Amino acid sequence: MSISDSEELSGKIVTVLGGSGFFGRHLAQELLARGARLRLACRNPERAYSLKPLGNLGQITRVRCDVTKPQSLAAALAGADMAVNLVGAFDGDLDALQGEGAGRIAKAAADAGVASFVHVSAVGADAASAVDYARTKAEGEAAVGAAFPGATIVRPSLLFGPDDNFVQMFARLIAMFPVLPVFGPEAKLQPVFIDDAAAAVVAILSDPDKHGGKTFELGGPEVITMLDLNQRIAKAQRRKRGFIELPDAVSAAFAAATGWLPGAPITSDQFALLKAGNVASGKKPGFKQLGLVPRPLGLFLDRWMVQYRKHGRFGAAQGA
Repeated sequence: MSISDSEELSGKIVTVLGGSGFFGRHLAQELLARGARLRLACRNPERAYSLKPLGNLGQITRVRCDVTKPQSLAAALAGADMAVNLVGAFDGDLDALQGEGAGRIAKAAADAGVASFVHVSAVGADAASAVDYARTKAEGEAAVGAAFPGATIVRPSLLFGPDDNFVQMFARLIAMFPVLPVFGPEAKLQPVFIDDAAAAVVAILSDPDKHGGKTFELGGPEVITMLDLNQRIAKAQRRKRGFIELPDAVSAAFAAATGWLPGAPITSDQFALLKAGNVASGKKPGFKQLGLVPRPLGLFLDRWMVQYRKHGRFGAAQGA
């Protein structure tokens, strides 16, 4: 944290839309550490209750907000100095949430006189994509730019952290089963540590004159494959596991046949996104231009996988 960042954010009201989720929890910690007054606007604000002890008295407020309703957005953004849009989903009415909905949020921010607005999109946003998630992410970026020309777009790659739903999901499966299938084993990922992504957003908010109107792609320091990710997790758990590399045709058929079931391991859209890869293009500014150095997954994996070892931290060098 730099002194300038602290001074820029101290006492400022920052509205974080969709702030009760994974990214929101970590961004909240970054903002609170810099003295910002945090306003968490989400559909279910009770989910953000756990963040309250992180701030000083009165430093955090929670607001119930439906991003599809302009009046609700106006109330959430009234008087805010800065705003971050984290609203997103993989299913449901994606046009309303992250397509035209993102433009609605940006317009409300502009109407409220917000000085700095950051819209979090995703690597792989593509208006020509047949996958609604990627298409609406791209359409949302365009809508934000039209409604708030000084907005900054942030496209993070796959986010990981101690409380994520990706690395930790594979960790649980690897701890349970001796042999596992791997969908898209050669698909490429560029995982980003969640706290590094949060620090990037804070750096952008702190200097809107320098970063406003730009698009940043946030990729981690290394590109790995899905098979490599699984193997690394197993090694960190000190478990010997067999991985079956599924051909694309088999993966696609499995996703099509079972993706509609609740709790399915992968849907057709998710498989299409996986095959497309999740790697920054290198054509946009990133961590370097923000003065930040992203940290690799390997820096944390051994420590996070202790809980999954056969005998915890006292497990043998090679477990079951």
